[in-house]
Amino acid sequence: MTPGAQHPDGPAAQPLRSDAERNRERIIAAARTVFGRDGLGASMASVAREAGVGIATLFRRFPTKDDLFDAVFSDRMDAYADAVTTALENPDPWQGFTGYIEAACAMQAADHGFADVLTTTFPGAKAMEKRRNEAYEGMVRLIDRAKATGRLREDFDSSDLVLLHMANAGVVSATGDAAPDAWRRVVALLIQSLEAPARGPLPASPEHDALYQAMLRAGRADVTAPEPGKSS
Repeated sequence: MTPGAQHPDGPAAQPLRSDAERNRERIIAAARTVFGRDGLGASMASVAREAGVGIATLFRRFPTKDDLFDAVFSDRMDAYADAVTTALENPDPWQGFTGYIEAACAMQAADHGFADVLTTTFPGAKAMEKRRNEAYEGMVRLIDRAKATGRLREDFDSSDLVLLHMANAGVVSATGDAAPDAWRRVVALLIQSLEAPARGPLPASPEHDALYQAMLRAGRADVTAPEPGKSS
């Protein structure tokens, strides 16, 4: 080692770590912009362009698209799980249930990328999926509490909440900036249709495994990523 040179494990390595962290944060911010604008099917290459980094840099930080989704949406999923907890704490089970629906749908409207995350599953995004599962367990309790009051129709089940979020995601995507509050009317109509007494029977709900497969298929369509150096 030449006199005065920095040891490779010494202070000279710190700027590299700082640069790496700045790149990571830049990529996450860019991904939020791109997924919010173009949806979850947006390519990793488009995220790299938005962030102003090379595709190889992006893949060093986030080897798979699931890894990127985990970093981008985990805080949103935390807020979603917190909304379920807040709803369960409401002393009025019906108000808690409807308040949860309104809060979750508002999250979808505020972040177009997250609108689809609620109806798509990404097994590789471990932290995000853990929180989703916790929220789901809370939702089941929320439904049971609302039914016990007699306010929620008896034939409602947890798969109907997934369908409701799918419907809201479609409205949010279709109306966009042209009618940004259209989702509110749709959600109000849906909530009114859920209240007992029911006007009539519903068709059979989809099997839970079938609905999970639909969510999984949507995720698989979005996470296919190119090898570093290749376009997507």
